[in-house]
Amino acid sequence: MRTHDGSAGDVDYGSLGPGYATYRRPDERIAHVIAQALGDARSVLNVGAGTGSYETEAHAITAVEPSLAMRAMRPARLATAIDAVAEDLPFADVEFDASMTLFSVHQWSDAAAGLREMRRVTRGPVAVLTCDPARVRDFWLYEYAPDVLETEARRYPPLRLLTAALGGTTTVESVPIPLDCTDGFNEAYYGRPELLLDPAARQACSAWSFVDDRARQDFDTSLRRALGSGAWDDAFGHLRGRPTYDGSLVLLRATP
Repeated sequence: MRTHDGSAGDVDYGSLGPGYATYRRPDERIAHVIAQALGDARSVLNVGAGTGSYETEAHAITAVEPSLAMRAMRPARLATAIDAVAEDLPFADVEFDASMTLFSVHQWSDAAAGLREMRRVTRGPVAVLTCDPARVRDFWLYEYAPDVLETEARRYPPLRLLTAALGGTTTVESVPIPLDCTDGFNEAYYGRPELLLDPAARQACSAWSFVDDRARQDFDTSLRRALGSGAWDDAFGHLRGRPTYDGSLVLLRATP
């Protein structure tokens, strides 16, 4: 099923608005982890490429993105993304040196089928940046917006499903999240809770689109109260000075 925007998953990215690219900017430290996973690959397929946040000139990128809104937000310096879905990639077998999908696999209608397609068209490593659903609820946000993280935990495929679909040899690496992370997913604000009071910052995290206005208002009210009273800092203030946070963010790297 695809929306009028072309989005092929459970979120219509046409509704997230142009502010998405402002808040979801690539973080250089996460980019380094991705680059290491890709190694010396030249031709790289990026599936669910979105706005192209982690695409670099070090690779000859072929981008696939079903959402019209996301394709329109890609900078002019990047390759035009192909309108296609992960489960049906329009490429020949082993056409690419490497492939990657970043913060995208949980959007696919069939994650296993999409990863098998990536493996089919890739002769080298396949890199998957995702979140471990078993760890999503461990984040402090669960205390203030449980429905958001319950949604996240349901949407992210279990790591065992991903590794089985990728086949070959797959490693799973926890990716530390920097305190000043520039890529605004929920856990990026682990030590900066005030930033999640910005509705636009929340809108750039797709899980917030699954809760209603009342839930968003309840979150805003409860977090403001906890910050004002010092309750948040009593419980979680140690995170404000932690250089990195080991949360649910992981990188899978599969080789044939």
